[in-house]
Amino acid sequence: MGLHKSSSVSPELAGHSKNVPSIPSTPTSAVPSRTGSPMSASKEEKMPDGKTPDDSSKLRMFLSILKRFIGVTDIAAARFSLPAQLMEPIPNLEYWHYLDRPEAFIAIGDSEEPLGRMLACLRFWFTKDLKYVHGKPCKPYNSTLGEFFRCQWEVEDTAPSIVGQAHKVNPQQGRPYRVSYLTEQTSHHPPVSAYFVDCPEKGVSARGYDQLSAKFTGTSVKVTAGNFNQGIFVNLRNRGNEEYQMTHPAAYLGGFLRGNLYVTVSDTCTVSCEKTGIKVILEYLEESYFGKTQNHVQGVVFKCDVAKDKHSRIKDVKHDDNILARIDGTWTDKVYCSLGPTEFKKVPEKDRLLLVDVTTLRPVPKTCPPESEQLPNESRRFWKDVTESILSKQFTAATNFKQDIEEKQRARAAERKAQGREWTPVYFTHATEADGRPEMTREGLGAMEGLHQGRFQLEAPGEYAAM
Repeated sequence: MGLHKSSSVSPELAGHSKNVPSIPSTPTSAVPSRTGSPMSASKEEKMPDGKTPDDSSKLRMFLSILKRFIGVTDIAAARFSLPAQLMEPIPNLEYWHYLDRPEAFIAIGDSEEPLGRMLACLRFWFTKDLKYVHGKPCKPYNSTLGEFFRCQWEVEDTAPSIVGQAHKVNPQQGRPYRVSYLTEQTSHHPPVSAYFVDCPEKGVSARGYDQLSAKFTGTSVKVTAGNFNQGIFVNLRNRGNEEYQMTHPAAYLGGFLRGNLYVTVSDTCTVSCEKTGIKVILEYLEESYFGKTQNHVQGVVFKCDVAKDKHSRIKDVKHDDNILARIDGTWTDKVYCSLGPTEFKKVPEKDRLLLVDVTTLRPVPKTCPPESEQLPNESRRFWKDVTESILSKQFTAATNFKQDIEEKQRARAAERKAQGREWTPVYFTHATEADGRPEMTREGLGAMEGLHQGRFQLEAPGEYAAM
């Protein structure tokens, strides 16, 4: 039986021609909480059934809830629940991934030159979160323990090499490449999910943990990576198992006082590969004091002993002989690179290379197994009643369904605690791994193989954590 598609095939990475509609309401979770215990909504926070709250009403309700958490160290780990009318009708595990442009992902290993592969990795980095660039901030459902989500993308191998001759391994002769994705909520306290993505034909895979920490300051929400979230780990099997570690910068949800929510990034992050000895430092600059954010990003690409290198700021990298390239641009618009150690602003425009233009790019639609072949704890099926109620504007019913799910999760947790048992993930070996690299179980490997081959039936687990 075929997969369920949500839209048509996406345009090429260059962003030309084909007009593909954007996925509605995409950027980051306003309060990335993934826990249960509902804090009931007050009367003024509830909307009558059949009436959808407008953005200003949502913002007032949302702000009134956030004010309760001023001074709380991590609201992502706090036990509270939003009313259904403030939530986007999409499960968190489906929403939170890094494959907005999977054709950029599968092209990371194409270049014959190490620098070309690192620049391709950066191109993927700037395309992975298009939902933050082109949509409004939204809050998906909190994930429940043991919940999982799987999907895939079929894309053309259209991304050109940035530097160096490209070697397109295993050409598909006009057929699209399949990229498969599996994620499972492996821990509830703290909320952590493990994920794995793979394109076997191209020899490219990635894995990691999603865990967030969030704090409300009174004017904005600061979101940072949690302790178990050590970044995205990309592996290139056809390049001697080169591994690229990409760490996450802090992001901010602002605009509460202006009445128009927006996402900004103001932090430093790194991309590094020990095998090639190449590291990148990216600095996202703070927004202008008087004007709106410029979303400016700068970076330096340099040779080093990655395991020993301690550089964390661009200005600290002073050895010109080791500098391979410079990065400069706007992460919500165009990002460029220049080869060599010369400061980017001193490089003639004709010598600047366009790394990526995200202005015309939109998230590529994913495909999922049909509901008849989904397990009860698979995200879309698990949250079906809540989703259908929200879409039909029956917010009281949606909130009741959501609270019922949360109550069942707490009841199952209490039973395990009374029995002295810890929950064991199904598709990953442990709730977390110290090095930030999750390992899949036999069941996880089987689920991924099934996605690759178009087989979607899975064996039901012996126990559900939240049902």
